[in-house]
Amino acid sequence: MTRPRVAAIITTYFPGSHADVVVTRLLEGYTLYGVPTEPRVEVVSMYLDQIAAKDIGRDLAAQHNVPIFESIGEALAVGGHGLNVEGVVIIGEHGHYPVNEYEQTLYPRRRLFDAVVAAMVGAGRIVPIFSDKHLSWSFAYARRMVDTATRLGISFLAGSSLPLAWRKPALDWPLDGVVTDALVLGYSGLDSYGFHALETLQCMVERRQGGETGVRSVQCLTGEAVWQAGAAG
Repeated sequence: MTRPRVAAIITTYFPGSHADVVVTRLLEGYTLYGVPTEPRVEVVSMYLDQIAAKDIGRDLAAQHNVPIFESIGEALAVGGHGLNVEGVVIIGEHGHYPVNEYEQTLYPRRRLFDAVVAAMVGAGRIVPIFSDKHLSWSFAYARRMVDTATRLGISFLAGSSLPLAWRKPALDWPLDGVVTDALVLGYSGLDSYGFHALETLQCMVERRQGGETGVRSVQCLTGEAVWQAGAAG
């Protein structure tokens, strides 16, 4: 069976990184419910924005005969011309990038996305894009990415693994239950684990009546404001 060919566009690739969690399994397969499982896509090219001190991307690429290219356009062309993949995986997590006043790391997810889109437009062909985790540190950038995908008819998916992860202890809110309020407690930085806290809350809340009907607003409290809100009910 011929597997769809995909390009992996990565900020940096080291043991335990998001690239390792995702792309290594696309290269080597994985165990699902105790059963060795072959990946259903074939990674045929890579782009690395930064080389980590403990980089494993180059060695893994060499082991699996996957070329690494100096530009995103070349990676999508797989060294040729035009667009020679059936999909693109963007892993825009980890690496040394600036941090703003809100302690958000300014990962270049929009830059990577825009370069992928430019290569597609130049080739005159559109393929699906998966973007690991959230789209951007900037809502305006995220909105622009979604609008661009919609305008060009790009199948655009994003997210990470928390909604599908094992729950210990096992917990499932009853389907079609009534939910009036929902609260999640998180730890570590908002930029990294705050997103995972939201995912965990969302995958539980979406079991409510109406299911995946969207989120109108989210309120985040930190520090002393948490205890003040608790005292106020």
